Amino acid sequence: MNTLKTFGIVASLFALVACDSSSNNNRNRDFNLQVLHGSPDAPAVNVLLDGDTVLSDFDYKDGSGWVSLREGTYEIQVDGILPSGEVTVIPPVDLTFDREMTYTIAAVNDVANIEPVVISQPNEDVPAGSARLFVLHAAAAAPTVDVFVTTPGADLTAAAPVGTFDFKGTIGPAVVPAGDYQIRVTAAGNPAAVVFDSGTVPLNDGDDLVVAAVPNTSGGNAPISLVGLNSAGSVELLDVETPTALRVGHLSADTDPVDVLVNGAEYLADVPFTAVTGFDPLPADTYNVQVTAANNPGVVAIGPVDLDLEAGTWYSVLAVGDFANIEALIATDDPRPVATNPKVRIIHAAANPAAASVDIYVTAVGADINAEEPALEGVAFKDNTGYLNLEAGDYDVTVTLAGTKTIAIGPAAISIANGDVVTAIARDPIPGEMEFGLIVLPDELP
Repeated sequence: MNTLKTFGIVASLFALVACDSSSNNNRNRDFNLQVLHGSPDAPAVNVLLDGDTVLSDFDYKDGSGWVSLREGTYEIQVDGILPSGEVTVIPPVDLTFDREMTYTIAAVNDVANIEPVVISQPNEDVPAGSARLFVLHAAAAAPTVDVFVTTPGADLTAAAPVGTFDFKGTIGPAVVPAGDYQIRVTAAGNPAAVVFDSGTVPLNDGDDLVVAAVPNTSGGNAPISLVGLNSAGSVELLDVETPTALRVGHLSADTDPVDVLVNGAEYLADVPFTAVTGFDPLPADTYNVQVTAANNPGVVAIGPVDLDLEAGTWYSVLAVGDFANIEALIATDDPRPVATNPKVRIIHAAANPAAASVDIYVTAVGADINAEEPALEGVAFKDNTGYLNLEAGDYDVTVTLAGTKTIAIGPAAISIANGDVVTAIARDPIPGEMEFGLIVLPDELP
């Protein structure tokens, strides 16, 4: 389970309502407000309240904590963050909020049909010894479902669902005794057809949760995951069968082909320099990984080392450096496609001192870099740029020695479309050659 996430909405909204403008001087804080980004293919967004940005770079499945404001009417707007600038995806809408209520505003549906859903419940104390749940169906493609909240392992054929609902429907608020529970979602009327299973989830005394079923972008067979929001922030609950995923690359130029052992067994054999696998889904667990000379397990290049691979997280494990200093470079991946633009990441895996620090140019095809500024400067060996949002199109990627126009790699042509997620890896020259190279890989869910 991910760590509880808190976001800047609390501080920014408190600053907004405490400012010196006449419209805010006399506001008494008497309703609670929180926000959820629930559009699976939308970019990160900014959320505006009465024209002021109160949430910046708010990404899919992010949920804010509560903030208290005076009752009244507020203008809410959501702007998507695109490479070309901000574009309004939910136009300004006036919403009226009553005192002594808690409101959750969820942006739901795919980005082409994104819309706000507002759910509300009385702002009342949770009864002692209990927890309270309010459930929202925020997955547009999912059918009508039943939701069961039971003791762990309970037979669903002998249990009654807490409710049946479809997209944008809600259940609750439901008050249950504090304790351990299992949340399962099934096809409506068919308790044997479980489409989501939370496993054991503790509901603590006083917990007050809005639980949103959102489209699953983490892999596995479950069509949804759950995002739980409380007064402090949000946490995602994945299906118990959600896998992890592993991609392995051999990028040590002077190292002969290798075998990769996982938990003592051969996982990959005779992997040559420049080879990078696709993603392989695996059960989330701790894996003991070792890299040895191909067909010669006595010559150990890396490890053994324990890797903790978490459910819903993808990992690229790259063997980098020369053989005397070979090491594992580990990157976490974000394969969620965004409908409005491509995402491109560059990893500097060239250990040759001649390219110890580089500048990276992303230009129009055929452009003269002498007339261009680098997109990234001073990128060092083992640096990971993170995913950059670019406009769809054709580009030349050129890598130069830092601070110069001396080309080390490229220009390498890439063509990227909206929804593409790409990792480009700068590598050392193949032994016997002089040219560095660029390995371009799709980051795709297995």
